[in-house]
Amino acid sequence: MMAPTERPVIPAGTFADRLTRAGVAAQEGGLSALLIGVGSDLRYLTGYEAMPLERLTMLVVRPDASPFIVVPRLERGAAEAGLRTAIEIRTWDETDDPYALGIIGLSPTAAVAVSDTMLAMHVLRLQAALAPAARFSLASSVLRDLRMIKDVDEIALLRLAAQAADRVVASIAAGRLIGRTEADVAREVRERLITEGHEEAHFAIVASGPNSASPHHEASERVIRAGEPIVLDIGGTLSGYGSDITRTLWVTGGDTDLGPDEAFRHLFNVLYHAQASGTAAVRPGVACESIDAAARGPIDAQGYGEAFFHRTGHGIGLEGHEDPYLVSGNTLPLRAGMAFSVEPGIYLFGRYGARIEDIVVCGDDGPRVLNEAPRELMVVDG
Repeated sequence: MMAPTERPVIPAGTFADRLTRAGVAAQEGGLSALLIGVGSDLRYLTGYEAMPLERLTMLVVRPDASPFIVVPRLERGAAEAGLRTAIEIRTWDETDDPYALGIIGLSPTAAVAVSDTMLAMHVLRLQAALAPAARFSLASSVLRDLRMIKDVDEIALLRLAAQAADRVVASIAAGRLIGRTEADVAREVRERLITEGHEEAHFAIVASGPNSASPHHEASERVIRAGEPIVLDIGGTLSGYGSDITRTLWVTGGDTDLGPDEAFRHLFNVLYHAQASGTAAVRPGVACESIDAAARGPIDAQGYGEAFFHRTGHGIGLEGHEDPYLVSGNTLPLRAGMAFSVEPGIYLFGRYGARIEDIVVCGDDGPRVLNEAPRELMVVDG
């Protein structure tokens, strides 16, 4: 297990720079203010992981003024401890109107952008506090370009999270599986992610037998048997940054007669080359949809096209799913520092399925794969 002190710490100056760049981006976008509620945007800009409450906590970033944060008075201590850069804290009492406090100085015709995950109850009250002439949009219109490009500290944290998840996959693959329920194995996955340094284990897909043909299968009370595959898709957060890895196992119980049949080996071989093709296509300037096409091509060519029905990948950072998305129709060109999954799958309902997933960073001259666990079909005794 890695000690927290061994992890890189994003410096205060980085958060100050992010706030400055957000203000500039808001001005360039013709916005009067960014209104950022609790969530990953707030953590990205300030380092503050605020508690989600019905009471308003809101960062205000304006091109024409210094940023400040509005918090309930009872959360002031948490804000002072959680903010990673110097910023004015404005508190409100239970009988105050926090929405009026947050929009002080804004014109009735202001153009404001709210964070994408701000609760509707807060958005509606902000709309009521500003005149009907105010224009509202989503803050992702200006923040997505900042958040998509990971700096060296963010990439280091993503790598540490990926390596921790690699070790969990190895432990699960080496352990007992046959006779246990999917849910029991999923509980072990979550425990091991925490032991390996994750603060949270967000998901543990353990999909055995015919359940492996369901990409987002919820681990069930089904008992794992010899002679079938398991799709293991796990992830969580380490220092706020996400892990997400998928590997496909086949359990034999030590009986070679119960190994994968030729049909499954062929399916998996197609998938293996598809995932490698998608990864190899990563480089600056290549459109996101081109990575999807590179992974999809080998699968289509072997007649499995209808069995690969989700996008090839999603961005990852402070959110498990964020921009950029590797999907047909997304012409956004990759840039160095973008981090995302490459995860094609083939699913034959009622029989079985398989998926391989790595987290990949777009480097200056090609892909930087963060996961190191073997991608080949893991045939294990179980």
